[in-house]
Amino acid sequence: QLQLVESGGGLVQPGGSLRLSCEVSGSTLDYFAIGWFRQAPGAEREGLSCISSSGGSTNYAASVKGRFTISRDNAKNTVYLQMNSLKPEDTALYYCAAYSSVQAVCFIHAPRGYDYWGQGTQVTVSS
Repeated sequence: QLQLVESGGGLVQPGGSLRLSCEVSGSTLDYFAIGWFRQAPGAEREGLSCISSSGGSTNYAASVKGRFTISRDNAKNTVYLQMNSLKPEDTALYYCAAYSSVQAVCFIHAPRGYDYWGQGTQVTVSS
């Protein structure tokens, strides 16, 4: 059973940066695509970014493209989300998720396609 644990959230001022980590246990990360999602109160879960199992392909939502960067270190079984130029509207609970895949691409438009989820880490952007 794959387990995912997010960390790195917190309170940051507008324009600031945070790096989220998603540590995976229970299996090697080599055969899983990983995605980052967020959910603000009263809103639907939003797909932000994903990275393929090989790390060769990434995908970003328009709302974060150019500001967020996803990366993975399979040796550490960890995926990262570097978030720069944060805005108040980025405030949400951030989740990482995984699904088994050896495909060269990944997707973020269908959260239900992800089989394993972490508990989330809160990101609050406020002055």
